[in-house]
Formats: sequence, structure tokens, C-alpha cells
Amino acid sequence: MDYNTLIAGMKRFGSAEQVIFDTYGYGAAAEYINENVILAPWWEPDILPGLGEARLRSVSGDGKLWTIKGDDLEMTYIKTGVGAPRVLDRLLALGLTRCKRAVFIGSVGALDAGIGIGDIVVPEYSVCGDGASRYLSPDMARDVFGEKAYPDAAMLEKAKAETARLCQKHSVRWHVGRTFSIDTIFAQFAHIGEIVGMGCNSIEMETAAAFRAAGLMGLPLAALFSVSDNTVTSKSLVSVRTPEEMEYRHFVRRELFPEIILPLFR
Repeated sequence: MDYNTLIAGMKRFGSAEQVIFDTYGYGAAAEYINENVILAPWWEPDILPGLGEARLRSVSGDGKLWTIKGDDLEMTYIKTGVGAPRVLDRLLALGLTRCKRAVFIGSVGALDAGIGIGDIVVPEYSVCGDGASRYLSPDMARDVFGEKAYPDAAMLEKAKAETARLCQKHSVRWHVGRTFSIDTIFAQFAHIGEIVGMGCNSIEMETAAAFRAAGLMGLPLAALFSVSDNTVTSKSLVSVRTPEEMEYRHFVRRELFPEIILPLFR
């Protein structure tokens, strides 16, 4: 499967490119999409004030789009909605715009006792545990469950270098992620042992599909995670996390994330 095949499939059933973008592009004009794009399932720009001044451009369902202007950069910030299908549709729409590079940011659960709440995770790959990825295969009947999808190699190395530099400066912990992408939070807990047995040290919902889609599009994409919970230490999303842990998490996200993200666009 390649990106042009996906577009050709939509055109075959009567869709023009502008209609495609209008449908999946957040209700915004394509001209609002910058060369530099940040994708976030849930977070909004106000939790990352160091990125620059954000101006809301459009709202469409659970998706929102902002233009952010920093000292020397202009970016588009997209709140996609949660889950691989939401991210996939809105990421694929970027292929019809001038977007040249993207960074995915969000929360991740830890599956390793050595990874703490608020630590940074930079994923080196994500393992498919979602159904949306299947639609990016030329043979939809072939199950891609368990396959690895990778970020752009150059952006990954730059993200790791910037993260390492800033974490050393601020005495913050960071980890290279081997992430599993799920479709369900409720049902994941019954399978944690199997997922850890696959070599994964973190878990979230979107990046296996996002990395696969970006690869089809030829779009450089890397991801940056903030650890929100740790299932194996009984600090899951449905368990107790201390105020100190959450304060550390908010500090790291607010202060370090913008300083890591901005160099990826330069």
C-alpha cells in the first residue's frame, strides 16, 4: 500500500482532494496547515506555553486546530482526538497539505518498574495492537497485529539527543520506548503479561498506526511521551498516583517538552 493508492481509492468513489481534506481536515482551510505540525490526541497548547503564542483556527467534533507562532518558527498544532482511527484519518489528511514534518506528543503508560510517573519516553518503535493499522496494508485480510512500526530515523536520533541533553540539565529521567499500541484501556489489563512478554516497556493507543501511515506518506514523524501511569507498580490510570508524582509530570511536560520539540523543526 502507498499513499497515492489511498487517495485514488477515495477519488474513484467521487471525492476530490478538497472534499477529502474538508472531511478529515478539522474544518479548516488547507492553508492553515504549516510545514511543521504537532499532533496530540488530547493535550491542548495551553499546557505547553513555551511553544509560542497559540491562535485557535477551527473546531470539528473532538478535533481542534491552532496556529502557533514562536520566536523563529510557525507551527500547526492539531488535537486529533483519542485512538488510532482518529489520529490516522487526520494524519493522512496532512498529505494533501504543505506539511513537511510532524511530531506526535501525548501520554504513555509504563510497563517497567524503572520508569516513573512524569518521566519522558522517546519510542524507537511501536508494536501494532490496533485494528486501524490493518487498513494500511495492501491485503486487508493479512493481520498486522504484533508488527513493529518505526518513526523517522533522523528525527528519532535528534529527539533522543535533545531529550538526553535537557534531561541531564534538569535532572529528569528519560527512556527509549518499545511501545505497544492498544485499542482498549479497559481490556488491556488482562493482557499486560503478554504485552510485556513481547518486549514492550510502554503502552498507548496511536503511534503504531501513526508511524505506519507516516511511512506510507513519506512524512518524517517522531513521537515524544510523558509517562502518565505505571501498571506494573499499581499506579495505573485507575489507581492512586501521588501529588508529588503529578507535580513532577506537569513540570517536565511544561518546561522540557517545548525545548525538545522546537529543535525538531529547525
